[in-house]
Amino acid sequence: MPHEGRVVAELGRPETPEETASRKAESSQRYRSSQTFRNLIAALIVTLAVVAVVIFGVPRGQLAEPAPIDVADIAQGLGEAYGRTVIAPDVPDSWRVNSAKREGDQISTFTIVYVPDDTSFLRVSQAFEPDPSWVSRTLSGETPDGTVTIDGTSWDRYDIDDPGRAGNISYALATDAGVDQVLIYGTSDADTAALVAASLTDQISALREEAP
Repeated sequence: MPHEGRVVAELGRPETPEETASRKAESSQRYRSSQTFRNLIAALIVTLAVVAVVIFGVPRGQLAEPAPIDVADIAQGLGEAYGRTVIAPDVPDSWRVNSAKREGDQISTFTIVYVPDDTSFLRVSQAFEPDPSWVSRTLSGETPDGTVTIDGTSWDRYDIDDPGRAGNISYALATDAGVDQVLIYGTSDADTAALVAASLTDQISALREEAP
């Protein structure tokens, strides 16, 4: 006796083979869509869990403070390399040292950048055997407006009226140190620059004595 299709209430008769196949295909499609949605939700939950672990599970903390810059140690190393005294100013402990390194190609310098306070900076450079125009070039063509004697050493003074034109430099002191030149320059006032200059008196005298 032939097998009759399932009686469908909506049809009031057994399904034809084509209707059965169509119903099964539709049911299969609904099942696959449901599985895809469930998989998507599961993947989203896993992703959120990983993000939560990264955010809350990784130890947090402040960045380590950079190691302090030892100006005297760097100057000593350069002094051994260049065979001469290399300056290392004696400044207050409260001053921050932003950098202390050899710079330049044609003319080498040892340049230290100090930050005495939150409103000013001061560079101290020793140029190794520079040409006579090095100071003027460094100060964007400025010329000295006088001299000042600090702790027995004569310095050319640069009181700059237009700091913007001079690379944001408002005051500078310069002096010969044997075959080298020493330049103190920045936005700090004259008293602050003089404090650095006074701390270099013995080192400048040593450089002058070392000169051939």
